[in-house]
Amino acid sequence: MTPEQILSIPPRVLKQSQREDYFNDGFIILEKIIGDEWIKKLRDATDELVERSRKVSKSDTVYDLEPDHRPDAPRLRRVSNPVEQHPVFWDYCTKSPMPDIVADLVGPDVKFHHSKLNFKWKHGGEEVKWHYDISFWPHTNYSPLTIGTYIYDCTMDQGPVGFIPGSHLIDPVLNQYDAEGKWVGCLSDGDIAKIHAEKAVYAVGPAGSLTFHNCRTIHGSPRNDSDLGRPLLLYTLTSADAFPYTVNPIKPRHDQAIIRGKRAQFAHHDPRPCLIPPDWSGGYTSIFSLQQQEDANIARSIGAAM
Repeated sequence: MTPEQILSIPPRVLKQSQREDYFNDGFIILEKIIGDEWIKKLRDATDELVERSRKVSKSDTVYDLEPDHRPDAPRLRRVSNPVEQHPVFWDYCTKSPMPDIVADLVGPDVKFHHSKLNFKWKHGGEEVKWHYDISFWPHTNYSPLTIGTYIYDCTMDQGPVGFIPGSHLIDPVLNQYDAEGKWVGCLSDGDIAKIHAEKAVYAVGPAGSLTFHNCRTIHGSPRNDSDLGRPLLLYTLTSADAFPYTVNPIKPRHDQAIIRGKRAQFAHHDPRPCLIPPDWSGGYTSIFSLQQQEDANIARSIGAAM
């Protein structure tokens, strides 16, 4: 569906002005819209996953660990597929108010793509450089959006995500390969100078707040050097008429599941071109390890050993 078609449908949860803000700016931030009961469930489930990580010594398909992670002092960067690691996360995706809000932004038929639980650990939780999401998992149209749920309060000191207003309208999308043609998953210094990063809006807010950003919206987050860590629960949902061009490297069991409305009979193709990522069939950990060049280092080590 086009933005005009979506806006012509009466909203379920949002005000019409909030929907217009989303399409104009590429994101919206809703403070404390998720109730305390859901937040407690999500906190408890998150604590369980952190506790399990104490038995993990190196990054795997579920846990992406910071280099100094230890059993007695866990430091996670990501839990992949949380909806498959604890039932609360799938219940939240299907039964909370969150997908109804998404229906106001992508249309009444909503489809699941993937989920992740990111962490900014205290005292040095790693930055995420300016990037687009859509180039990691390109689709036939640009309806995919990512929802961030604040399980705990988030202040500016904790490295909140920042969005560049209007950057989703830049056409064509900027490159996320470097000058040598290697995928780096972030923008070059030259492109960053053009996007007016000084105008970024940082999503601070209390627990229960939600962020919604379009797949073309440029975003990133600074390091967390505070005394408080922060998890950020993320879901990527799409309109039912958006279909991926590439295989989902995360391979979630619920990929393409319809969580609101019905299945699409036709694909909607946006005429604007979309950058395609490399072939990740050989493995992919996370944007953290990619941007920190850990994946590249691993690949070089494997190549040297062969």
